[in-house]
Amino acid sequence: MHKVKELKVWQKGMEIVTDVYALVKSFPDDERYGLSSQLKRAAISIPSNVAEGAGRRSEAEFRQFINISNGSSYEVETQLILANQLGFTNEADTEQLLKKIEEIQKMNYALINKLK
Repeated sequence: MHKVKELKVWQKGMEIVTDVYALVKSFPDDERYGLSSQLKRAAISIPSNVAEGAGRRSEAEFRQFINISNGSSYEVETQLILANQLGFTNEADTEQLLKKIEEIQKMNYALINKLK
């Protein structure tokens, strides 16, 4: 088992969740159950899967949950780009968050390789 709160990938994931929640506050009200909700769920999935994997017994199981976390990061990336194209976010906020997403994707790949 791993100490999840000490994992940098978990910490970065938590930061992304916080940023996503702040960002979606500016979305139109009619997106409350649409893109806003989907974006928050996908963002939450990033650190949640890291945490679940960290609690597993084997490195193979941990690696699988990191893969799932990474998939969620790509989902968030796509939804952020869409939100920006729809005019729900400004370019600067979107780019800042996309850089964090890219960083966590690199961190996930590095951790997956380390666990092989």
